[in-house]
Amino acid sequence: MKRRTKIVATIGPASSSKEMLKNLIIEGVDVCRLNFSHGTHKDHIDVINTVREIIKEINYPVALLADLQGPKIRVGVVKDNGVNLVDGQNIIMTTKSMEGTAKKVSITYDTFPQDVRAGERVLVDDGKIMLEVVSSNFKDEVVLKILHGGILSSKKGVNLPNTKISQPSLTPKDREDLELALKYDIDWIALSFVRSARDIIELKHLIKNAGKSTRVIAKIEKPEAIDDLDDIIKAADGIMVARGDLGVEITMENVPLIQKRIINKSIEHAKPVIVATQMMESMIDNISPTRAEVNDVANAVMDGADAVMLSGETSVGRHPRAVIDSMNKIIMRIEDQHRELYAREIEPIKNQSRFITDSICFDACRLSKRTNSKAIVTMTNSGYTAFKISSQRPEARIFVYSGNKKLLTTLCLVWGVKTFFYDKMVSTDHTIEDIKYMLKKSGYLIEGDLIVNTASMPIEELGNTNMLKLSAID
Repeated sequence: MKRRTKIVATIGPASSSKEMLKNLIIEGVDVCRLNFSHGTHKDHIDVINTVREIIKEINYPVALLADLQGPKIRVGVVKDNGVNLVDGQNIIMTTKSMEGTAKKVSITYDTFPQDVRAGERVLVDDGKIMLEVVSSNFKDEVVLKILHGGILSSKKGVNLPNTKISQPSLTPKDREDLELALKYDIDWIALSFVRSARDIIELKHLIKNAGKSTRVIAKIEKPEAIDDLDDIIKAADGIMVARGDLGVEITMENVPLIQKRIINKSIEHAKPVIVATQMMESMIDNISPTRAEVNDVANAVMDGADAVMLSGETSVGRHPRAVIDSMNKIIMRIEDQHRELYAREIEPIKNQSRFITDSICFDACRLSKRTNSKAIVTMTNSGYTAFKISSQRPEARIFVYSGNKKLLTTLCLVWGVKTFFYDKMVSTDHTIEDIKYMLKKSGYLIEGDLIVNTASMPIEELGNTNMLKLSAID
């Protein structure tokens, strides 16, 4: 498949059977997301094992992404089927467990009375109910005014867009889920409710102490993350535009602008970026997407996102295969027609430690454009050149060869990259000729096609990329 933009699909009851998973992967799923906000550890282990069985059967790499829940704040149990909150009245939120009424409800956030300040907004049920802090006893109760009421039912989510939350990004549950993800060598771990680069650094420290090198995705869904965006992108290995909570916590009209800003900055730093949440949500029930959803997916592709993500559409929806089919059609059409997507040409910064490698990657993409080369081939052990070449968004196909098997699945998230296992490092010339032969034999290239190779010399040392070669398939 020539599609460059990758598809991330959340796996749940509607898609966890081996038959359905295999169909979805064959249809075009590049990354299987495990949402640790739902399901048991056994559920997730079953999916991990099933995906890896399928990979062996079809001999095609697929990445696994573990999405940690983070500090979810919710109201407690509310009596009956919900209570009606009336505009202008007051309501008390308490950290003590109780059955909620229209006058008083519990909240699962222990330091809520200490963290909030008068005048701050409290949003419940994705912003359907809007409250304002009147006062706090700084111990266990907060008085709030109902600005926009409605029916409040049990365990609805709470967002605090103006509050400096003291809770850490990693909860005890997250640490247990992280342990599972690391034990099973998951490719990517997504951290929820990131507020600063320190959250990413802490998670990476835990991963390193566990003796793993799993890559970390920062989910951008808090206003504080926007304020620290540059440092978060530098610290993380990938970024997710998590538009669900982000769309509740900032004004709705700013979400498209922030989405574009995050995508552009991520590409500049050669970090893969995922656009997530409500992309084709109507297809949870319907067989086809709305025109607005088609436009949403198309705009993410035109912006240059590495991947677009499906949540309920594939985890609990009625038509998982139809969703992937629709997503494929949209992506392929946009990539074929929207020429502005290609050739970003992000110039390397001089005197950086990777300046030579960055320059080779930059020139490989420029050379491929000028010569109308059909492919850029890189050999890599760390994946660095794959990320850098992809960030330039070349029109030439990107083929990545590596003896690092884990890297092959990790790169499934990265725009335009197709990976192959290769560990015969005899000499640079021999390797290049061998790869050209394999690409021709497999039908990826034909006689006369120009190809750009990058490599490190001497190749057996697996050093930094320092060589560029243009040749033809014969």
